[in-house]
Amino acid sequence: MGQFQDQIVVITGGVGNVGKATATAFADQGATVVLLDYNEDGLKAALDGLNTNNKDGFTVNLLEAESVNSVIAEIQKKYGRIDVLDNIAGGFTMGPGIDETPDKDWEFMMNLNARSVFYASRAALPDMIKKASGRIINVSARAALHGAANMGPYCASKAAVKTLTETLANETKDKGITVNCIMPGTVDTPENRESMPDANHSSWVPTSGLANVIMFLASDAATYVTGAAIPVYGQS
Repeated sequence: MGQFQDQIVVITGGVGNVGKATATAFADQGATVVLLDYNEDGLKAALDGLNTNNKDGFTVNLLEAESVNSVIAEIQKKYGRIDVLDNIAGGFTMGPGIDETPDKDWEFMMNLNARSVFYASRAALPDMIKKASGRIINVSARAALHGAANMGPYCASKAAVKTLTETLANETKDKGITVNCIMPGTVDTPENRESMPDANHSSWVPTSGLANVIMFLASDAATYVTGAAIPVYGQS
């Protein structure tokens, strides 16, 4: 019997590398894993890859409030609650300097990385507050701590996730809910290896390492941890 037996764990971005690793980690510990993603084919493949019968998936547009509200409500109705919300959906793009950054590039990063967290958290919180129980874990980044050339929209969006995490934690700290985020360095994914073939890949953070920290923050061991931004840099 795993430490998350009978818990309902919702993972946004369930088709991505970190999402799949997190789903596997929770499933191995007995959780019912519910994946959310916009990619229907990828969602089916991700679910097929999980070695458990306690799994489910929903297609959703995390950038549309109505879509998010509808799916979260459906999950809560079907399972009775959401114990853990892992806001993993997000992305990264380089760009030009701010003076040459078009509106669409700024909006893309802010929407994908920050608005998605806002929508999913807002939708899940009322029922968590009513039940006085819940864990929310978000994914910020080391880039949230300082600006970097040609990464303005990304840095700003991940800083927004960190600050939103702290805000949510302060708003829910007396309601039986914890809200934390992790701040990865360079993550070891096939895409990063392809884009940086000459880098020292052994210094990067494996997706399983991120999943383990996310699982810790959802565990009883982290009952008194809220508002934290946990660095997960590896040796990068």
